[in-house]
Amino acid sequence: MSTSAVAGTSSSTISQASPAAAAAPKSELDENAFLRLLTAQLQNQDPLSPVDNQAFVAQLAQFSSVEQLHAVSSRLDTLLIATASQNQMATASLVGKDVSYRASAVQLDGQAAPAVQVKLAGQAAVTAVVTDASGRTVRTLALGSHAAGTFDLGWDGRDDAGRPVPAGSYGVKLSARGADGSTVAVEARARGRVGGVTFDGDAAQLLVGGNAVKLSDVIEITQG
Repeated sequence: MSTSAVAGTSSSTISQASPAAAAAPKSELDENAFLRLLTAQLQNQDPLSPVDNQAFVAQLAQFSSVEQLHAVSSRLDTLLIATASQNQMATASLVGKDVSYRASAVQLDGQAAPAVQVKLAGQAAVTAVVTDASGRTVRTLALGSHAAGTFDLGWDGRDDAGRPVPAGSYGVKLSARGADGSTVAVEARARGRVGGVTFDGDAAQLLVGGNAVKLSDVIEITQG
């Protein structure tokens, strides 16, 4: 027998099999593949040494488990879709309601300064820094010492030189120091009416006076 012929045949066989070998194997075994594998095993078993009954029952149990998990996964997907739809409907029902929310930014419409309140955790001297969309400081407000509670920020929509600032979104950063120099918790809060809801992104947001407000930042909801 010619060794060159054998070598040539082997080389040809390997070359023809290469595309199939290059195909990426499945990393998961679904229920159809499991059933085909089990059927092939039964068809090709040794008649003199058939599959042990216990092993066969165990394989059937595995197939049943795979099928049940697939059904559960399908039902969970359906449940998630239904829950998301319900959440969207519930959020949409907030349109027309008045809300109080934590505000790191406020929208100035060029006509009236936004109503912003300061929530202070303890006696402290409070400073507010108002920045424009580019992060540039337009106004620094030394609000003085206040007791714990809520009070108005008092920004009149003007910069440090007393000039009215253009309409747009402005950031509000607060800091508070106690008499001993310690940091005191403080946050800015705003209030407005919900004009709409946006579902663009991972979570729904309320549209309040030009601001997109996360539901997690809402503190209070009242009838508009």
